Amino acid sequence: MSELLARLPAVRGKLEPKAAMAPWVWFRVGGPAEVLFKPADVADLQAFLLALPEDVAVLPVGVASNMLIRDGGVPGVVIRLGGVLNRIHTEGEQVIAEAGALDRSVAVAAAQAGIAGLEFFVGIPGTIGGAVRMNAGAFGGETKDRLVRVRAVDRSGTLHEVPAADLGLTYRHSDLPADWIVVEATFQGEAGDPAAIKARMEAIKAERAAAQPLQVATGGSTFKNPAGGRAWQLVDAAGCRGLRHGGAMVDTKHCNFLVNTGNATAADVEALGETVRERVRATSGVELHWEIERVGRP
Repeated sequence: MSELLARLPAVRGKLEPKAAMAPWVWFRVGGPAEVLFKPADVADLQAFLLALPEDVAVLPVGVASNMLIRDGGVPGVVIRLGGVLNRIHTEGEQVIAEAGALDRSVAVAAAQAGIAGLEFFVGIPGTIGGAVRMNAGAFGGETKDRLVRVRAVDRSGTLHEVPAADLGLTYRHSDLPADWIVVEATFQGEAGDPAAIKARMEAIKAERAAAQPLQVATGGSTFKNPAGGRAWQLVDAAGCRGLRHGGAMVDTKHCNFLVNTGNATAADVEALGETVRERVRATSGVELHWEIERVGRP
């Protein structure tokens, strides 16, 4: 038993020491979690946080689609919500989804219920918790456009319900406190024709397949779009399309994506990203900011 595991409270879910993360994070790189916690439900998560020693770091993760886990792993407790808190249900023209539900599953559930307006979620990798935290968006829609309210648990285990208007949602940003963990989100759609909704979703999937690398290990969009511009255009203009560092490469189809060509380390990916930022800064004067969250020890 690890030293940290011995200090953690009992749970109804699962606690796993030195848990490998690379097999399921989208980049397929990175070191282990010191301890991985998969809560049985929200109450289990609340009880765990309430009893958790204050000095133990916590990192909530969905499916790590827009995250880079560094090679030294993640100290403290990684709380995995993806695949655990993933229930979705509909009430009238609203969709209520737990934080671990895949974005695309929310789009599908809405379509099946004849609820329009959430089709854009089919083109966003990741889970609803992350979508709320970063106000994820694509294909003409953003999370804030349809979000009604959020339920989140703070570090003391207290459950909060917050209206979307109070979350300060802007481009790839929210004002959610850093130590709050989103556990559920409610979205508002409108009645629509299921066939038309499905057609829109199919069009989004086709557009995404044509423009983005889907059959490789990647982390989604690497850099945020600067005001009035497109990150990929700046990367391309800086001559970075196809640029490599170790096993990491700037994708040749969409150069705002970094990909693991098969043997990359997290250090390769991060170093490549920094090289791209330096070249863009030198050629355009624009400072690109990471959209991918980089966590853990080098």
